[in-house]
Amino acid sequence: MKPFPIRLTPGQDLRAALEAAVLAQNCRAAFVLSGIGSLSTAGIRLAGAAQPTRLTESMEILTLSGTVAAGGNKTASHMHMAISTATGQVLGGHVAPGCIVLTTAEVLLALLPDWQFTREPDEQTGYDELVVQARN
Repeated sequence: MKPFPIRLTPGQDLRAALEAAVLAQNCRAAFVLSGIGSLSTAGIRLAGAAQPTRLTESMEILTLSGTVAAGGNKTASHMHMAISTATGQVLGGHVAPGCIVLTTAEVLLALLPDWQFTREPDEQTGYDELVVQARN
């Protein structure tokens, strides 16, 4: 495991930028250990919801965690975050594409260069679940 701190800049898509950063390190798997920052647009899929909730306002990322899968199956990344709005309302859920950095996102990743993450259908849960494989 290799720690990899990264700062994302205004206008970057949070999810896509983290996947690209992991891939640029010749890695296919990573964990988000910590993340804070701000967003101008957020897409968060709330528990039990089929589609993400979209917000367009200034928001703070209170916490960010999850797995990042780079290359191949882009849907294999699975991150959660909690955000707060300008009125202090807190929302949390799955990070959807289209979360756009407002001023900064400061993220600490743990790169796993010897591993790769994919997702496969799981009969027990009915969802695509994490599959961890050694990288050849």
